[in-house]
This record gives sequence, C-alpha cells and structure tokens, in this order.
Amino acid sequence: MAFTQEKIERNVGWLIVLTLLVVSVGGLLEIVPLFFQKSTTTPVAGLKPYNAVQLAGRDIYIREGCNNCHSQMIRPFRAETERYGHYSVAGEFVYDHPFLWGSKRTGPDLARVGGRYSDEWHRIHLINPRAVVPESIMPAYPWLENAPVDNSTIQARMRTLRKLGVPYTDEEIAEAPKALQGKTELDVLIAYLQSLGLALKDRN
Repeated sequence: MAFTQEKIERNVGWLIVLTLLVVSVGGLLEIVPLFFQKSTTTPVAGLKPYNAVQLAGRDIYIREGCNNCHSQMIRPFRAETERYGHYSVAGEFVYDHPFLWGSKRTGPDLARVGGRYSDEWHRIHLINPRAVVPESIMPAYPWLENAPVDNSTIQARMRTLRKLGVPYTDEEIAEAPKALQGKTELDVLIAYLQSLGLALKDRN
C-alpha cells in the first residue's frame, strides 16, 4: 500500500516510526564520520590526562552543578576568542568523560581559566564569590574548604577511564589514593580549574 504524506500524518504510529528512522539515519550520517577523523580523536600536542587530584576535582565540579552555569567551549568567533582565548578544538577533549562543553553561560566560559587566576583567588572566590567579584550571582561553596576528599573510589574511576582510552599507567593508578591524602574538596576543585585549557592557552 502506498503511503501518502496525508496518510502518514494521520497515523500517529507510522509518523513516530518514520520520524525516528529519519532522525536515526541523519544522526548516523553526522556522527559516525567523526570517529574516523584524526582531528577529533587525536590529542593536541601537550595534552595530558587529568591526574588523580584534578580528576577528583572534576567530579566535585560536576557534583556541585558548576557545568549548569559555566560552559567549557569557546566558539571560533572574534568576540569569544578576544575574551576567552583560542577557540576550542576537539583534540583538547579526547580524555574527557563526560564532555562538559555546555551552552549556558550564567557565568563565564571556563575553557581557558587554567592559570588565569591564582589558587588563592579561586579559594576566596569559591568560598565567597562577592569578595572578589561584587556583582557576582554565583552561590558560595564554603563547605568545600573543610570537606576531606573521598579517595576510596579514585582507582576504580581511573581504571574505568583507562578502558575508555585514557592512558593512565599502573603506577599512576596505584599512587592515586596517596595523592589525595590530606586534600579537601576545595583543594581538588581548584586543581581541576587550574588545569583547564592549558594545552592551547598560548596559541592565540
């Protein structure tokens, strides 16, 4: 039986099935080729996986919802590169699981925030944002200063990431819990922020 557009639009079942088919084929045609492009799968020169401290800080960043207000992707437009630095490239994120690109910017983009401010500036900013940026609407995170980092799961996390292609060595995984000893959640979050965007930071 020949299906006309009118018949398809009147039959909800067929409309759903055919819409999903079109979206699936279109998605495959857009996404699959990216897995075979070296520019999207090869790390940029100088890129290193997050060490144990930075990785723990990334988990805190996600847990506290920082990625809901801060993007980590600079678009290739003059207004963006003049403010934030070199535009983001795929090779910077090959070790990121999950990606934190985002599109909502209640706060500024953080893709190149590494090294822009001192550790002490970040410490003050996270404890009381208005102490350094009076007009800030960012919430304060004072409890992170006294919360010790849980180092019991870091090795399992790194082993899982290694299965996904992050080149952690056995030695790095073995020493991970020790690297987190005595660290607070604030310490590791700052370490993560200070690691962002360094591989391409000086290529403006």
